[in-house]
Amino acid sequence: MTREFRLPDLGEGLPEAEIVQWHVAEGDTIALNQTLAEVETAKAVVEIPSPFAGVVRELHHGAGEVVEVGAVLVTVDTPSESSGDMGDGGGAGSRATMDGSATVADEEPVPANLVGYGAAPRAGGPPRRRRRAFPAAEPSATAPSLLEDTPHDGFRTPGGDDVPGERPRSTPPVRKLAKDLSVDIVRIRPSGPSGLITREDVVAAASDPGEAPSQGRTPPRPPGRTARESRTPIRGVRRRTAQAMVASAFTAPHATTFLTVDVGETQALIARLREEAASPSVRVGLLAVIAKAVCLALPRHPALNSRWDEEAGEIIEFGYVNLGIAAATPRGLLVPHIPDADGLALGELAEALSGLTARARAGESTPAELVGSTFSITNVGVFGVDAGTPILNPGEAGILAVGAVRRVPWEYRGEIALREVMTLSLSFDHRVVDGEQGARFLRDVGDVLRDPARAMLLM
Repeated sequence: MTREFRLPDLGEGLPEAEIVQWHVAEGDTIALNQTLAEVETAKAVVEIPSPFAGVVRELHHGAGEVVEVGAVLVTVDTPSESSGDMGDGGGAGSRATMDGSATVADEEPVPANLVGYGAAPRAGGPPRRRRRAFPAAEPSATAPSLLEDTPHDGFRTPGGDDVPGERPRSTPPVRKLAKDLSVDIVRIRPSGPSGLITREDVVAAASDPGEAPSQGRTPPRPPGRTARESRTPIRGVRRRTAQAMVASAFTAPHATTFLTVDVGETQALIARLREEAASPSVRVGLLAVIAKAVCLALPRHPALNSRWDEEAGEIIEFGYVNLGIAAATPRGLLVPHIPDADGLALGELAEALSGLTARARAGESTPAELVGSTFSITNVGVFGVDAGTPILNPGEAGILAVGAVRRVPWEYRGEIALREVMTLSLSFDHRVVDGEQGARFLRDVGDVLRDPARAMLLM
């Protein structure tokens, strides 16, 4: 019989997803729980497993297409014990559901899938993938490159051994880079640990002049030549970020205030903490101290930790701090958050910050991490910028931009001395926060950075 598998709800009310790449082709035999495709939402890249086994009849969308939740992704011919069941899936013998599950006459219902998991296997033993074949490449007379010179059924390890039946191992940002550079990732020789394809592998493959481009793809431009113009489809994170920023800028009346502070004492404190740290893996940095100062100041100024609810006609104040941290990633700007950050000690906050940003840059942030923040911090100082006017993360009443630390002449204890100085920029929703409230909050944060001992007064 024929079954239709529809794009499931990927969580957090996301209405659509973009197909990054298919892992199967029409005519392939697939196993239960085998990965069908990778899709990218505004939150993360997700692998979609198959809820049943069979033969792929039709792929309804191509790579790069945006698909709405509930739309048919793939049609699969599945085995049937009774004759005459091979049909369009619309008869009395079957019923497809929105999440890709189906019920079949004289058969137990297939449970609905969770994203990243599959239905429970009905037979013992792990599922096996069909070996994939690739078109043969022209033999090269030059020295071996990072690209394969012969066809194979999987990928080649650094030692040169073929690993049949397995797709190349890489991270979502690396796969995105390969797609942008028109590089066939399955033909790249991995150099990372355990056969992992790295960003450097993709760049090297794209710049290799001896590699013939894959059929239907545009060959990469040789190094040193610049295109007169280029076009990038507005999809995924970039489109979602643009929509959110437009909605925020034209819905919430922004006001911004600035404060320049001497952070020399805070820098000295950080140096002492690093010297005395029991674990060198946990490094307290300036951003962690700023995050702690924000968490200490927000309870004194709850308007900054709230949001405007237009539909309900209410201002909602939060009794907890879910601290969002803006992170620049290969997929675009993401704002994952640390839940209940106000309850963490400084060292715990530093560790949470490190893990949060690492997952975001690796494309491993979960949808739950990317929604629900109540106040955000953006560190523009890492790019050498002194100050700016940050745009509010939608649904929040405040965002703090952290500038670069500069060593400049500054008044210090009645004299002029070279001091480490930085500028803080606070944008707030003027419907919720008055100018006085914003200024007092910023002053409290600045006081802690100027003299970390003042943190005791905010506890």
